[in-house]
This record gives sequence, C-alpha cells and structure tokens, in this order.
Amino acid sequence: MRIGDVLRRLDAYPRTLEDFSVRTVSGAAVTVISTSIIVMLIFLECLDYIRPKIHEDLFVDTTRNHKLRINLDITVHSLACSYVSLDAMDSSGDQHLRVDHDIFKHRLDLQGNPLKETEPIKEIVAVSPSNKNSTCGSCYGAELNSTQCCNTCEEVLDSYRQRKWNVQLEKIEQCKDKHKRNDIEAFKEGCRVQGHLEVNRMAGSFHIAPGNSFSIRQFHIHDFQFSEVKLDHTINHLSFGDKIDFAKTHPLDGLHTESDKDIKSEMYNYYLKIVPTLYARINHPPIHTNQFSVTRYKKDLSNSERGMPGIFFSYELSPLMVKYEEKKRSFGHFATNCCSIIGGVFTVAGIIAVFLNTSLEALQRKLEIGKMS
Repeated sequence: MRIGDVLRRLDAYPRTLEDFSVRTVSGAAVTVISTSIIVMLIFLECLDYIRPKIHEDLFVDTTRNHKLRINLDITVHSLACSYVSLDAMDSSGDQHLRVDHDIFKHRLDLQGNPLKETEPIKEIVAVSPSNKNSTCGSCYGAELNSTQCCNTCEEVLDSYRQRKWNVQLEKIEQCKDKHKRNDIEAFKEGCRVQGHLEVNRMAGSFHIAPGNSFSIRQFHIHDFQFSEVKLDHTINHLSFGDKIDFAKTHPLDGLHTESDKDIKSEMYNYYLKIVPTLYARINHPPIHTNQFSVTRYKKDLSNSERGMPGIFFSYELSPLMVKYEEKKRSFGHFATNCCSIIGGVFTVAGIIAVFLNTSLEALQRKLEIGKMS
C-alpha cells in the first residue's frame, strides 16, 4: 500500500463529487448571511484587539512624596476681584500651608463677560508666617531670587512690574496706608479666580471669601464691612491633578450654584474625598492624578447663624490608590476567537441550511401528493 493511500484514509474532509451536490436558493441565502456575520464579527474582534484593555486595581498608597496640585477655575458672579481672597489652610485650620501657587483673578461684569482693557490680577495666597529676619520685607511671590527683599511699597511695585503682574495694593503690608477701597463698588463686578496651587499631600482646605484675610493668634479673620453677601458662583473646573476622561477627576466641572432670593447671605461647603490614582499607559509615561467624590452643603447665615460667607473646600486623602493599567490582548487569544467565530457561525449556518432544505423538500412532496389526488 502506497503512502498516498494511507494519507487519503486520514482525510477528515472528503470531497463530494460535483454530480452529487445540489445547490439551492435557500443554501445561497444562508451562505451570504453567515459570511456577512463572520466578516462583521471579525472586524469587531480586530477593533477589540487593537484597543488596549484597562484593568483596575486597588492597593495601599505609598507615594507620599508627590505634591498635591489643585487646579481651580471658579467664577464669583457678584463680588469684585479686589474683595475676593483665596486662602489655603492645613487640616487643623490654625496654620496656613506653605504653598506654591499661580493664581490670577480676572475682572468680569455682572453678566460674566470679561471687562475690556483689564489685565489679570496676581492673587496673593496666604502662607504660614516666615522665620526670616523681619528687616527683610516680603515681595509677595514676585521676588526674582531668594535673597531679594521688599521693604517699601515702591520695591514691591517694582517687583510686580518686572513680573508684569497686576498688584492688589490692599493686600500689601507696605502699601496699606496708600490705598483705600470704596466698599460701595464691591457688588458691581464679578471675578473669575483661575490657576493652581501645589501643597503637601495632607488633609486641608482652601476657601474663597470676601475681604482681606489675616490671622490673630489661632483665629483666621476676614476684614469685610458687609454682613449680607451673596456668593453665587460657577465651578468651571476643579481637579487635583491631570485629567482622565473616563475617571472621576473633575466631577464638579460646570456646576452653577445660585442662592434663593429670600436668603441674604450663605456659606457654601464642599467636602471632598480624594482617591490617589495612577494611570499606567502603554508606550507613555504614567499619570499620577487624583479622583474625588464630593458632598455639598450650604448654610443660611441670615438668621444669626454662626459662620462666615464664603465658598469652602475641605479635602481628605484616602490611604488607598486606584491603578488603571492598559494591557494588550495576546495574538493567540485573538486568533482563537477568530477561529471560534468562523467555525461557530458556519456550523450554525449548516444546521439552518439542512433544516430549510428538509422543510422545503417535505413541503414540496406534500404539494405533489395533493396534485396527484
């Protein structure tokens, strides 16, 4: 017996002679439909193979050396920028954080449109008292080097001119006797506070409130002459790191808050729970950011309630970290799925074709018997 004959006996797919095969319209229809289904499913499988899968994991956060970046863009609709103060404080509330910041305030009209011919105002965020020699006056963030001192109002203004920043004279200690505000103008403009803070990774808070802020012993005080202040505001953006589209890194974006007409003054509180997040991407550097959930609460101060009108954000850091990791599927898995699609569809199509042919033949026989009778 020749080797060819032995191999023919192992053939699991014997060919049927052309004379013994019958081609039908129903079989052609099943073939076209099944082929279309196979092409569509394989195309979807290719897309799924190309796109990386995102796997989520949860573990204890050990990356405490990273700074916490607070990105904010908040519009206060009916309080002028010269009366808006932004302060950052630690979790105990009695000591300001040492923060790096880049905050600017943009003057707006009451309709929310930027005022023409005005430049952004550099905001001075309150920080903890310095231990430096008192003879070296602060330049309020505008110093060109660590040894520069600004002991007079003119030196502070010169530093701000070199930085090309607008200055708020009422917040400069050296200029406090050279500038007085007219409180009647407080509610004729709006203000947009925009920029970022970089603070240590610990629980804390920051707030936007009317009036100049200062500390006496362990008390944080805002100097403002009006007790009735409406702080209708819009949170255009608030995040604690880079933005990830599919994660909750910016759940407050676009939130507009407006007080009731009967309420004369309100205190807005936002309690934030921050969850550190790591996004490990394929062929890209990882992204360290933060997601957060929020609980909102507002307090009516019209009925002699204790509190200060303002927009307060208190945040806490979770000890756990969420990790999103992109992973590609193996080619073997992709090939196995494609083979399963082709084999499964053709098998089901074959069963349907046999059922249709058998049904049509039985119906045709019954019709022929009816004609003969």
